[in-house]
Amino acid sequence: MASEEHFCQNYLFLKPEEATLFDLIRLLYSSKLEERRFVECSSEADCHGNFRRRWIIFISVVSQKVLLFTRIPLAIVGYVLELWLNLLSGNGGFLRLLFNLFTGRLVKPDRSSENFTSVVGFSDRRVDLDRKIQPNDRKYYSSLSLMAAKLSYENQAFIESIVKDHWDMEFLGSYKFWNDYTKRLSTQALLLRDTRADPNVIVVAFRGTPPFDAIQWSTDVDISWYELQNVGRIHGGFMKALGLQANQGWPKEIDKDTPFAYYKIRQILKEMLQENKEAKFIVTGHSLGGALAILFAFVLVLHEETWLLERLEGVYTFGQPRVGDQLFGEFMNINLKKYDVSYWRFVYCNDIVPRLPYDDKTLMFKHFGSCLYFDSCYKGKVMLEEPNKNYFNVLWAVPKFINAVWELIRSFTIPYTKGPEYRESWFMRLTRVIGLVIPGLPAHAPQDYDNLTRLGSFPMPLQRQDSAQLKHD
Repeated sequence: MASEEHFCQNYLFLKPEEATLFDLIRLLYSSKLEERRFVECSSEADCHGNFRRRWIIFISVVSQKVLLFTRIPLAIVGYVLELWLNLLSGNGGFLRLLFNLFTGRLVKPDRSSENFTSVVGFSDRRVDLDRKIQPNDRKYYSSLSLMAAKLSYENQAFIESIVKDHWDMEFLGSYKFWNDYTKRLSTQALLLRDTRADPNVIVVAFRGTPPFDAIQWSTDVDISWYELQNVGRIHGGFMKALGLQANQGWPKEIDKDTPFAYYKIRQILKEMLQENKEAKFIVTGHSLGGALAILFAFVLVLHEETWLLERLEGVYTFGQPRVGDQLFGEFMNINLKKYDVSYWRFVYCNDIVPRLPYDDKTLMFKHFGSCLYFDSCYKGKVMLEEPNKNYFNVLWAVPKFINAVWELIRSFTIPYTKGPEYRESWFMRLTRVIGLVIPGLPAHAPQDYDNLTRLGSFPMPLQRQDSAQLKHD
């Protein structure tokens, strides 16, 4: 059946809110997906799915329903935890907090102030750039990109303070955009200008998924997709977060006042780059932010924004999930090479998110471009695909748990072996304890991505490689 939601002829669209328990049970026994009211697909989308396809849809819908069910309690937990962490930090620790409470000197957290830190910020308290990495260093763009991606999780006052006072750069704005998947202003990005680099560089950093936002996490487990002619299949949730237009897809121009991420950022970049004919820009993001970063470059290609693409120095993503199928990857590889745009996808060790959605014959989601993979000793290697590409391989179970134990031990020893700036917070160490049960979860936090950009041994030379070269290597 058709829907006003769909602008293309080939699609698979899941609606978990309409699925009942009976519907889900029937899904496992009936191959006719088009008869399920919570599964909407085109005639070309192979709706008569085999059991494996139905099982993956079942898991995706159940996961989304669980996340939707827990969205309120999870948001409350996140709110209270963030408030408590800032209360402790603002009052100098637990004992000082008690003293201030009884003496009437309690410092209350203000969520809009430059001193209020997000949960992500508490997992890695470093806000200063590594002074050892200067603009002429080959690590510079990746290091700056990671710090900007990490900073994007914070409030505007915090971001502006760090960019101006700590980085000595120009703050261009922190924005909230409409996300048609969550139906609210949940897509966020920051823009800054690095005037130290020659030529100047504008950084666009998309925010990733907040740890306690269940609705945004459901974007990551949703396997809905849209297929664009001569392009391939692309993850529907990610495209909606970037600004996909219902009924229209990606028109080149829309109302300039409409708060969609792609269109607003494109407009800002055109205005800023017109002022400085030599300036470049880079796009970055962590987690979901990484997916939005590479899709931003994709829509520029789709709209044949040649002038902007020639000014795009590179796309740097950290812990990025898969965004499309093999055909889409081939389309992007050809065009990134055509416009000479570097695309580096950083993956740390057992991070679970880059291994989702599955890369198999059923889902057909695939990474593309160059993967810069780092092991738990921060040794980097250029690969076509990270090891254990789908995470749940039983052969990797024991090594993953052993590595989780090593990462916990390392959290106590690293300040003595690498320096005091690498000391981990108690909150991050607690996350690593959770990693003993779910290995790969702490690996997604910015802490290790920050470490690898500072300590990592980058392959020489650091340059883009074609898929054929990587396979040969």
